[in-house]
Amino acid sequence: MAKGVRCSTPLPLVVALVLATAAITSLAQDPSQLSLGYYSKTCPAAEEIVRTEMECAVKANPRNAAFIIRLHFHDCFVQGCDGSVLLDDTATLIGEKQADQNVNSVQGFELVDKIKEKLEAECPGVVSCADLLAIAARDATILVGGPYWDVPVGRLDSKTASLDQANSDIPTPQQGLATLITKFSAKGLSPTDMVALVGSHTIGMSRCGEVRKNCRFANA
Repeated sequence: MAKGVRCSTPLPLVVALVLATAAITSLAQDPSQLSLGYYSKTCPAAEEIVRTEMECAVKANPRNAAFIIRLHFHDCFVQGCDGSVLLDDTATLIGEKQADQNVNSVQGFELVDKIKEKLEAECPGVVSCADLLAIAARDATILVGGPYWDVPVGRLDSKTASLDQANSDIPTPQQGLATLITKFSAKGLSPTDMVALVGSHTIGMSRCGEVRKNCRFANA
């Protein structure tokens, strides 16, 4: 059993967030290889550990829910939900953290590291970071008032990353509707999914400059 006391009270309901997180989680490497009982024998406490850590993190800072959901989205939009966004640069690998839409923007890496440490203490070398992030994003949704849903697991962590794909595929605040619809469609997501994903940003924060700039464009 996972140790620790749950310590959070759900925040007001944000329906769009439920749709958003379910949509991005569907961008798995191969959905047919995922299952609900993947860790039932190897790490039965995995989901409880993730949930407990997320509850404590969101109670300490409600923005942690938005951080994790956005991090999961940026992961899934590049190579599928494979944890590639978490990889650091090395001598032989250029990660995605320095991509235009990630650098000085995407947050939550420290929280993922903390949850991973708890999982490693319970079940060394078992739970992938990709699955950790998918489960944590679901739990983040619950903690801002959304309902529970099952997250199939069994994702493998990527050993590669693509800075170029992160720069080209992740939507930007400056892009118009047609471009955004095309980008989401390329990932198998509908305009309804896109609206839900954009709507989920209402639980977080955005830079004032981006809002003002887009308002000026709209009124030009």
